Amino acid sequence: MKKEKQNKKKGMSVADLALCAVLLALAIVISFIEASLNITPPVPGIKLGLANLVMVCALYILGGKYAVVISIARVLMVGIFSGHAEMIPYSLAGGLLSLAVMILLKRGTRLSVVAISCFGGICHNIGQLIVAMLVVENTSMVIYLPALLIAGFITGLAIGIVSRLILPVVRKSYNAVSHR
Repeated sequence: MKKEKQNKKKGMSVADLALCAVLLALAIVISFIEASLNITPPVPGIKLGLANLVMVCALYILGGKYAVVISIARVLMVGIFSGHAEMIPYSLAGGLLSLAVMILLKRGTRLSVVAISCFGGICHNIGQLIVAMLVVENTSMVIYLPALLIAGFITGLAIGIVSRLILPVVRKSYNAVSHR
């Protein structure tokens, strides 16, 4: 046990690195599966955001620092490998704003994972809308904000509920492997 604590102080443990790699791979696969569903949203920019389930798990099991690294790596890899590199700024803005808010809420409040995920979903859409308005140099896109807030809340709620269900299982599996 003493040796494990020393390794944690020096840097990332092997178990942390392995879980980061698995979560990154899972997030990439989920992103490609979601993209292949060809769901046409009623408002531009609305997505299910299924890969955010992985980000919530990373945040709650590994912490904010690792969740941010996984998020950035996922966005870059999916953007490049899908041939849609032009979407990287939107995804980065949404993902990083979402994670920043969730990290702050997780540290500073007693909100549930479901509530924090709702805020994350809302902030993700706000981040993407800000980038869209900057890119097209037109603030009239703010008209989409109410629909994006509702969609962010609904998708955040769904991700939060699933996270609440799977986090105990994922955490138990991770703890079993990391304490060997």
